[in-house]
Formats: sequence, C-alpha cells, structure tokens
Amino acid sequence: MATVAEQLRTAREARKLTVNEVADTTKIRTDHIRALEAGDFNVFTAPVYIRGFVRTYATLLKLDVPEVMGTLDKELGQTEKFAEPPSLSTERRGPLDFIMLQLTKVDWRKGVAVLSAAVILLILFIVIWLVRRHHAANPLSGLTPAVYKPARSGETLPLTNPPARKK
Repeated sequence: MATVAEQLRTAREARKLTVNEVADTTKIRTDHIRALEAGDFNVFTAPVYIRGFVRTYATLLKLDVPEVMGTLDKELGQTEKFAEPPSLSTERRGPLDFIMLQLTKVDWRKGVAVLSAAVILLILFIVIWLVRRHHAANPLSGLTPAVYKPARSGETLPLTNPPARKK
C-alpha cells in the first residue's frame, strides 16, 4: 500500500497541479506541502497540524479521506515524536479528572430529566420510609401493664355553680 506522501504526490501530479496552486487553494504553506509529499513529519510541531493539513490536502485532491487518515494514523504511530499525543501536564490523572471528562460527554437535557426523576424517587422513598417508621412505633410499648386506681376513691369533682332550677 502506498504511503500518505506517495498518495498525495501522485494525486496532485495526476490532476496536473503545482505545489504553488495547491498552496494558494488550501492556504497551506508550500514548505509544509513539500514536507507532506516527502513524508517528512518532523517539520511539524504537533500531529494535529499534520492531520489537518493532510485532511485538507486529500479533500482538495478528492481522495478517500477516511482511508488516507487511517493510513496517516498508522504512519504517525510508528514515529517516536508523534506516536502518542503529548500530555498537557506532567501530573498523573486522577479519579476527578476521569469524572470531569465523563461529565463533559453528558447530554445535559437528558441528564437533568434523569437526575430530576431520581431526586423525586429518592424523596418519595424517604417519605414512605418515615411514614412506615412512624406508624410502626408504639408510644406505649415501653410501659408495664397496670390497672388504673384513682387516688381518692368515691370522690367526685365539685360543681362550680349549680344549675338554676326553673320554678
């Protein structure tokens, strides 16, 4: 299979385009186009530039862009400089970084609806639990059985004013 550089160069030559014409159309510098056609990726500082330039160049030449990009990824994986994307920091990523990355992928319209439903269900379960717990508690369960004995047997409560009788 031909390398990306060979595919770009042969497609450009087949369309009878010069490097300057490609540079004018794509707004890619001529030295970058020559480097891409030579397969010299060390000219570039980051793989994102290589991928962008190759995608633009392959689109102009009407090549199969996904196939060219797949070949480019294989070629970049074999180089030391561009085998892995560079880390933005020297620190190890922790669980918080993983959680934040996952949160960026959430569709918040659906997420808010699901979260709201979960909160409503949680509140409903807590209310049901509290009601059952309240009904199950017997306030007299700690008392010993006893018989009621009034303090002064035989006495009745005095009446404050006797009712007036009709004559």
